[in-house]
Amino acid sequence: PMGAFYTVARLPVKDADHFCKWLLSDFELEGQTIFMAPASGFYTTPGYGKDEVRIAYVLKKEDLAISLKILEEALKVYPGRTI
Repeated sequence: PMGAFYTVARLPVKDADHFCKWLLSDFELEGQTIFMAPASGFYTTPGYGKDEVRIAYVLKKEDLAISLKILEEALKVYPGRTI
């Protein structure tokens, strides 16, 4: 059987849509970046999820650890960071 697990996480960013685009176009760490979905598209209420992203859990712990490190470093330099 196939399936996936997801979580929604609030990030210290003004606009998760912009942050997710920025990750793919302008950021890399050691030649890698990550892809996340802005959570605003998962809400029916306008304005909800503006600072949230949807993250998929991966099966390999090593891949998850690398992804979290990339996210940590990206948030340190992202120009739209709120804190």
